Amino acid sequence: MTAANSSFPDVWRAALAMGPSRPFLTYYDDHTGERVELSYATFDNWVAKTANLIQDEMALAPGDEVAILLPTHWQTPIWLLACWTAGVVASVGEDSAAAERAAAVVAGPDRLEEALACKGERIALALRPLGARFPNVPQGFTDYAAVAPAQPDVFAPYSPVTADSPALVADGNSWTHGELVRDAAEAAARWGLRTGSRVLSGCAYDSRPEIRAAFTSELAVGASLVLCRNVDPARLPGRMASEKVNARVASLSGGGGGESGTAEGTLGVLPVE
Repeated sequence: MTAANSSFPDVWRAALAMGPSRPFLTYYDDHTGERVELSYATFDNWVAKTANLIQDEMALAPGDEVAILLPTHWQTPIWLLACWTAGVVASVGEDSAAAERAAAVVAGPDRLEEALACKGERIALALRPLGARFPNVPQGFTDYAAVAPAQPDVFAPYSPVTADSPALVADGNSWTHGELVRDAAEAAARWGLRTGSRVLSGCAYDSRPEIRAAFTSELAVGASLVLCRNVDPARLPGRMASEKVNARVASLSGGGGGESGTAEGTLGVLPVE
């Protein structure tokens, strides 16, 4: 398997095989005090359940578009990978037409009004600690926390996902699995990421550079993430030490697609001194 002929299900299976019990994503919210730790195996279980929800309950077909209107949160990368696993396209960012255009929409509490523009399936995430349900389900939406747990723990796609399958719409452009996988592998090599990397990020996954820096490049090498929301700067030094963080997502010097930058800007991963 090479980056040129891979899809994200391929990449994920390779990373999972390196050790299912390894931590993949550790999440902090300094406003709520929440801490969530997901191993590769646990993250895989969430992805399988969500992909089954997409394929069977939402009845989406390969190539359909899902508008993801979610903030920095541990459930956001689950939805990205679940969409790619099910062969549907993830749409992210501030495109005002995305929800109206998409076959389905996934929204957090702050973007429900925007999500109402979707004519198809509407999934709402309460984003409460421990993945709790909405106290009252928003009208016109299905509560993700109410339907996801009942989905099967193993996912089998009806159609194979290939390198040529469409994967992402962001920043006014679109990319296939093969293009994104190649991009992630090149970024991981450029930034010196490896299996033992523990990358700190506060990214919101609203653009391709954010997704590259704080998700797909880590997947490419089987690394892990420490994702922080509502960051209290005073807590960061202790957190980085306790979580053994050795790299961080940051703005890089230089830019414009050179060795130190990215194709769309200067967001990348730097080692922690």
